[in-house]
Amino acid sequence: MAQENFKTVQDGVSKRQFLSAAFSILGLLVILVSTIVLLALVVQLFVQGYPRLNWQFFTSFPSSNYQEAGILAAWVGSFLVMLVTVTLAVPLGVAAGIYLEEYGGKNWLAAIIEINVTNLAGVPSIVYGLLALGFFNDTLGLGDSILTAGLTLALLILPIVIVTTREALRAIANSLREAAYAVGASKWQVIWDHILPCSYGSILTGIIIGLSRAIGETAPLITIGALTFIAFLPPAPIQPDFPFISFEWLKAPFTVMPIQMFNWVSRPEPEFQVNAAAAGAVLIVMTLTMNGLAIYLRYRFRKGVKW
Repeated sequence: MAQENFKTVQDGVSKRQFLSAAFSILGLLVILVSTIVLLALVVQLFVQGYPRLNWQFFTSFPSSNYQEAGILAAWVGSFLVMLVTVTLAVPLGVAAGIYLEEYGGKNWLAAIIEINVTNLAGVPSIVYGLLALGFFNDTLGLGDSILTAGLTLALLILPIVIVTTREALRAIANSLREAAYAVGASKWQVIWDHILPCSYGSILTGIIIGLSRAIGETAPLITIGALTFIAFLPPAPIQPDFPFISFEWLKAPFTVMPIQMFNWVSRPEPEFQVNAAAAGAVLIVMTLTMNGLAIYLRYRFRKGVKW
């Protein structure tokens, strides 16, 4: 009897081990196929757009002549819009995450806020565009400006930053808080000197995920009136005269890389498809650069943390 029970248990263990190995192999194959397909698409994009990747392409405005068309207005617009987005979304998102996790407590109000923030992270981007069109563009009178675009994308990624900040803070062991309180540290000192330095890496990961989504968004920016063809640059932020810093560029019309790509793809001439591929390659490089910077900062912060 005991021998039969042992054989039954052994057969069950062998079956579970087989299923586990089969699932691991299946998962590995899915990841491998997905990675190969993604790399193939990226390589095809770079190969198709390589003939147009030159200095003239980066320093020229859009044109009806595909050989003279460039992305100067688009990449400058993307950079300025992302600058506004980062300036607004990151401090507000991190501060909101700290408050909700460390100060908000565990009550019905905090639960409602958490549910709504989590749901907002999954709202389609076009909804944010409609909100911005009605509030920022019309009610506040900001118009179809860089500031409106930055505010729109900041709202878009704010829930992502808040959620990832809360998860990063929640992952820190309570023993670290208790040790800091034991030596007389205040609540803010515990957060600023101990909790935040240990969670910078995870917070940066969430921020870069949000920015990677924002830099490729098209629908909300088209909704608020972004231009598909623009042949001028916004006013320079740095001026030769006092006070030397100008914010007039915040009110300027704009275009961004995804909209410029959409404009070229929608044209019937096949040569403009090459321009669109080149712009896509540049957009991928910009996104990878942001990710690389985040990985470097995360490494530096983790290296400086003393456990």
